[in-house]
Parts: sequence; C-alpha cells; structure tokens
Amino acid sequence: MNNKSSRVLISLPDKFLEEVDSMAEEEQRTRSELIREALRLYIRNSEPGEKNRSSLLLD
Repeated sequence: MNNKSSRVLISLPDKFLEEVDSMAEEEQRTRSELIREALRLYIRNSEPGEKNRSSLLLD
C-alpha cells in the first residue's frame, strides 16, 4: 500500500472547527487524525459493500 499523503484544503464554519479542535485536544490527537478517523467511519458506514476497500484506502 502506498503511504503517500496529500493535503486537502476544506472550509469549515468557525464554531464547527472549534468543536473539532476541542475534541482533538480531549482525545490527545491532531486535528488531521480526528478528521481522518471521522472520514473512515463515514465511509465504512456509507458503503456496506465496500468496507474492506475503504479501510485499506484510509489506514
């Protein structure tokens, strides 16, 4: 599996970003780690037939 990472620029409302940062701090993670995990969970829950592929893509 290729471990190459790319940067992605997204826009979030300030209040939402404050909540993300607060959760990341509480869980002792970086903002990126928290968002990656949220996307992993979203993909796994959205595509029942694609669970294995999705988890390999995001691990």
